Amino acid sequence: MKKNVSGKNPLTKYYHEKYPRQRQAYPGLDLKMRPTPDCGEETYQGSGRLAGRRALITGGDSGIGRAAAIAYAREGADVAISYLPAEERDARDTARYIEEAGRRAVLIPGDLGDEKFCQRLVERAHKALGGLDIIVMNAGYQQYSKDISKLSTEQLVRTFSINVFSMFWMARAAIPLLKAGASIITTSSIQAYQPGKDLIDYASTKAAIVAFTRALAKQVAYRGIRVNSVAPGPIWTALQVAGGRATDSIPEFGMDTPLKRAGQPAELAGVYVLLASDESSYTTAEVYGVTGGNHTM
Repeated sequence: MKKNVSGKNPLTKYYHEKYPRQRQAYPGLDLKMRPTPDCGEETYQGSGRLAGRRALITGGDSGIGRAAAIAYAREGADVAISYLPAEERDARDTARYIEEAGRRAVLIPGDLGDEKFCQRLVERAHKALGGLDIIVMNAGYQQYSKDISKLSTEQLVRTFSINVFSMFWMARAAIPLLKAGASIITTSSIQAYQPGKDLIDYASTKAAIVAFTRALAKQVAYRGIRVNSVAPGPIWTALQVAGGRATDSIPEFGMDTPLKRAGQPAELAGVYVLLASDESSYTTAEVYGVTGGNHTM
């Protein structure tokens, strides 16, 4: 299906029609979505802003993580990505784009809900890349639930383990390895500020990520390490079609924003590059909203 990219008008620059109803089993694949998300594969052009850097991106196989991985590689960084084994197809496709940019791609499958894997992930990426300069904690788990009385403890624990606990586990392993000038970037959400009634557990984790980001930024500032967050609005990713929202709501996804459409992962890549680069050297403990107009404050 044509992605429908058109000119510079933000209302029509990317796909702005109704999406077909669709559903995938969790975790879902970008390559099976209709239309496939635009992660900047054909459009992002780098200019050496991250030359020689080494980045680890969780959830780097698809969606926002994939857009960041492609952008980082084209800006000159080597990139390690983590993903679930079921996402291998997307991961290998992302690796291809990294390598086509002349950079090294390291693939590390595993479950971020596992504390030991989070520690091994950081250690493996650090060893494989010869160090780490950028860590993007982006992977997330989202399953909609219309009734809190039916929200299982299993789902609650799973959501918090992947979205929040993994950040603590990774930061604990990473901070001793990072040098001054390193950047940590978390992915929060508009849900932290305007929570949806069907995403009570997910929204709660995203609010926790904002607090985690700001507190960690203050704790490690003396080391010369910056910590910031990106808060996406409705972005067209596999998260949405793999249980993140009701199938009936897919066609109207994003149309309630002031820009009248969902965003594409490619539209966040520049913010992740900015926060990873020296251009944001005086920026820490901040949250950058990319929301289509649904402000975060």
